[in-house]
Amino acid sequence: MLRKQLHELSGGEILARDIRNEDYQIILPQGSAIRKDYIHKLDELGITEVFVKAGDSDVSEIALLRSETEEAIRETVKDILERHTYHNNQELAELGEAADSIITTILEEKQVVDRVFDIKERSADIYQHSISICSLAILTALKLDVEISKIHDIGVGCLLHDIGMRYISIDYNNRDVGTLNRQELMEYKKHPVYGYSSLKDESWISDLSKAVILYHHECLDGSGFPLHKKDIPFECRIVNVCDTFDTMICGIACKQVKVYEAVEYLKGCKNILFDGKIVDVFLGFTAVYPAGTHVLTNEGDLAVVLSQNKVFPDRPVIRILKDRNGNDVESEIIKDLVKIHNVFIEKTLN
Repeated sequence: MLRKQLHELSGGEILARDIRNEDYQIILPQGSAIRKDYIHKLDELGITEVFVKAGDSDVSEIALLRSETEEAIRETVKDILERHTYHNNQELAELGEAADSIITTILEEKQVVDRVFDIKERSADIYQHSISICSLAILTALKLDVEISKIHDIGVGCLLHDIGMRYISIDYNNRDVGTLNRQELMEYKKHPVYGYSSLKDESWISDLSKAVILYHHECLDGSGFPLHKKDIPFECRIVNVCDTFDTMICGIACKQVKVYEAVEYLKGCKNILFDGKIVDVFLGFTAVYPAGTHVLTNEGDLAVVLSQNKVFPDRPVIRILKDRNGNDVESEIIKDLVKIHNVFIEKTLN
């Protein structure tokens, strides 16, 4: 399924989802061909985008980076980092272009300020993780009105934030930091220092990007590492929130958790470990229950999340799949949890 802006349609496309009005009444049903004369009528009705067939999905996922864009940037970042050696840093400057590409892609996304994004738990390597927190930190910084030159520096710092992991002497792959012995943990906690030390004398990377590398594990209360520093730059605090969240949902050096669990962790640590203002902005565009998530409601119904409500990321639109007795529903039942106040999500299901 592909999300298409109305102006991108040429006519003849097959709808992958019903087109509905704000009361969820069907205007044009799934499976219909979109005739050219429909496009103008849809525009008059205020319809700005539709979903056309290109796969089997029935949910309206909104990703921060399109998959093909993310994969292209990942290959670039991977190639640069894998060619890098401790005493050969100049080629790392190319990562500035990768960061700018992410910034441009996000800025070109229409209505980016109004969207709630479906960020899902997943397995990820160090390259995907770096790109993910780069995207998250850039969007957070944009919403916080950070000046664009600093956003560039944040992006570069994110792409390089874990470069020190290449220099530690322990195998951290697929390991929970909590299972490391004291000596291994001490070595692991040195990776921000190793990364910073490898780049501190380079003139092509800004002081802010270097600070991101050094401080991305520090916390407001001084409980972070490696320096237990409380007073770190605001931009580094942005990266800290994004890195913590993505690390948790990817299970990098920790036990993997569900998105809603990571969200609750950030909420619980707001103004203790993390800057509250940053956490609020971050959670404002992060779907607590990403599209496609299977959930159980307080009424006992099994449902799938269809789409998000931008003002209430924890109150999505759901479609009921099975009733409380485990029976398949005979007709389509869609519930917008913003409009139905007595229904809420009790838990997510695997």
